[in-house]
Amino acid sequence: MTTTTTAPGRSTDEPARPDVIRVVGARVNNLRDVDVEIPKRRLTVFTGVSGSGKSSLVFDTVAAESQRLINETYSAFLQGFMPTLARPDVDVLEGLTTAIIVDQKRMGADPRSTVGTATDANAMLRILFSRLGRPHIGSAQAFSFNVASVSGAGAVTSTKGGQTVKERKTFSITGGMCPRCEGRGAVNDIDLTQLYDAEKSLAEGALTVPGYSMDGWYGRIFAGAGFDMDLPVGKFSKAKLTDLLHGEARKIKVEGINLTFEGVIPRLRKSVLSKDVDALQPHVRAFVERAVRFSTCPECDGTRLTAAARSSTIGGVSIADACAMQISDLATWVAGLDEPSVAPLLASLRGTLESFGEIGLGYLSLDRAAGTLSGGEAQRTKMVRHLGSALTDVTYVFDEPTTGLHPHDIQRMNALLLRLRDKGNTVLVVEHKPETIVVADHVVDLGPGAGTGGGRVCFEGDVDGLRTSGTVTGRHLEDRARLKESVRTARGGLEIRGASEHNLRDVDVDLPLGVLVVVTGVAGSGKSSLVHGSLRGREGVVVVDQTPVRGSRRSNPATYTGVLEPIRKAFAKANGVKPALFSANSEGACPSCNGAGVVYTDLAMMAGVATTCELCEGRRFSDDVLAYTFGGRDISEVLAMPVAEAAAFFSTGEARLPAAQAVLGHLVDVGLGYVGLGQPLTTLSGGECQRLKLATHLGERGGVVVLDEPTTGLHLADVEQLLALLDRLVDAGKSLVVIEHHQAVMAHADWVVDLGPGAGHDGGRVVFEGTPAELVRTRSTLTGQHLAAYVGA
Repeated sequence: MTTTTTAPGRSTDEPARPDVIRVVGARVNNLRDVDVEIPKRRLTVFTGVSGSGKSSLVFDTVAAESQRLINETYSAFLQGFMPTLARPDVDVLEGLTTAIIVDQKRMGADPRSTVGTATDANAMLRILFSRLGRPHIGSAQAFSFNVASVSGAGAVTSTKGGQTVKERKTFSITGGMCPRCEGRGAVNDIDLTQLYDAEKSLAEGALTVPGYSMDGWYGRIFAGAGFDMDLPVGKFSKAKLTDLLHGEARKIKVEGINLTFEGVIPRLRKSVLSKDVDALQPHVRAFVERAVRFSTCPECDGTRLTAAARSSTIGGVSIADACAMQISDLATWVAGLDEPSVAPLLASLRGTLESFGEIGLGYLSLDRAAGTLSGGEAQRTKMVRHLGSALTDVTYVFDEPTTGLHPHDIQRMNALLLRLRDKGNTVLVVEHKPETIVVADHVVDLGPGAGTGGGRVCFEGDVDGLRTSGTVTGRHLEDRARLKESVRTARGGLEIRGASEHNLRDVDVDLPLGVLVVVTGVAGSGKSSLVHGSLRGREGVVVVDQTPVRGSRRSNPATYTGVLEPIRKAFAKANGVKPALFSANSEGACPSCNGAGVVYTDLAMMAGVATTCELCEGRRFSDDVLAYTFGGRDISEVLAMPVAEAAAFFSTGEARLPAAQAVLGHLVDVGLGYVGLGQPLTTLSGGECQRLKLATHLGERGGVVVLDEPTTGLHLADVEQLLALLDRLVDAGKSLVVIEHHQAVMAHADWVVDLGPGAGHDGGRVVFEGTPAELVRTRSTLTGQHLAAYVGA
């Protein structure tokens, strides 16, 4: 596939080469007319400091254009159901093949989405049990928690021999969905006192459920349904209150318009409780957490399946038992089955389950909710689909596949990447870990800096050439941290007793206070279960993890950190106007796009498009607001600055603003100097979100801060800056507990807690606790052996 746009002064007439993907003049985001040739059927690693343009080149240019061109081969009707992909800003893209993106985005957050359903392992198990399970209860869908049992009967008119015949027909579908929880494995109890204020009438806003405003259609619907709008809800008759809360959907006519009335609770279950709680808007999520209590379904005991589906077994094992097994154990059980009638199915299922083990996910179970997987686990779960694929000459695109992996597991990941390459595929990897960079056939190093200081190709070639190239990555490729000569002395400890969440085995451990504690171990050994399960929610403990920062596409680092407030006030004071004018969500918003900067156009059956607002040209503010300046810049120019530039802008001269400079300094300290002050939060990676949250806590004194893999997304050169930041936090009086695999952080710790020895039920124990020097000296664990090799001991 080829896409070309001629640019003045640039030659695009070179003949296409079948052995490379040729990029000419890429200008997506911060890329500066990047020209690069990527060899096909090779493993190419893209590296560079955070924000240098790696993802812009790989994901937003190469992969995005490949997917866009494939989508264009479908009908306009089908395109309406596909994600909208704009054409990248690039002059020439030649030699593209089908791109499969394996990223770290959270998998389907639907409660019915599990590891098994995401990888087709569940589908194969259902067929297996429908063939071999005893007693036989039906087809494969009888074992599916996504299919409900349905039956019905009715008269059917047909013509036979020229005569009209009426016959009574019946039908039934046997599904496996638990009727009580509808296949979710959990039920919810609603606190009625949180739904309404008994002392108020409906007109006075008695309903406290988000979205139930009586000023709009809801007020008309309730009045049309026969409710007294001025009578306090507490004085409703029992029948009226039951109708208000539990009424079934029914048609009513309001002012000549046909509408539907439905009780508050049924509508709440459909519109809110059917979704993943973490995916809800903040105010709706707060209501749900306050008003709803979730518990395991008593009818199916959390298995999501009917009693019939659970009763059918193979060798005493039901499908619910199989899905609850650790995948490594399930693979052993399947390997022991010998039935010629389903031999091809068993071979395919064995291959899928073995892939989980090869990729370091053997500790999961098939019934694990997909929404609970970490970014790294989600990415590796997606990989399972592709390891056994017969497709060749495909471009696989990976986003830091070593995220969340122990050094021991990185070797297996490298082998899998090379296996995909050896099948004749092009493998593109965005990565910072030197262990993966060194196995590449080809390296593209972007930089030299981040944001506006990057966007250029600093080096193209093999790994040996990178080592001698003099680039930032080349200079730091062989960096190795040293063990500390002396460690800090603890001032007390956090007791954890009898920790047994997930695979933990009654763990007792004391985490020292006032020092840097690193909790490590192979993937699935129980690190997160120990730290998050035992420390989250304790008084004085702040957990800074990689979950997405809550907010809409209008939210940005300026609004999240609160730095926009002093900036708005400074603009207002300097120009003698109201601060509200300098908010794109308030009075200063562009009247055409309402402060979004883009205009969204719905094209009915075709994919909608987002175009830059013609009136404000993407600046989000009205022209009269942009006429006001502070320090020679208008508000849109300030929000377009990278954080580091903004910090310098507000530190001196007439624009000096200490309140803003302090917050921006914290963002620079955590390595986010390249991020735009007005950049939407929805564009930040998990590692960037974590560092953004950390920046908001830097000004606080004391307390315990928990960090979950803070090196995620950090370049080799940035890790040293992170270590200095961790030292500053401890020296300021904080106690740090860091879940981490990076050997440089382990070597820099004052105290190490190593869990293992393996993953899943082979882990869950503390196999070492002490100083890094002791861990290296004893070499008693996998972590100790890898750390000793890293520091050269």
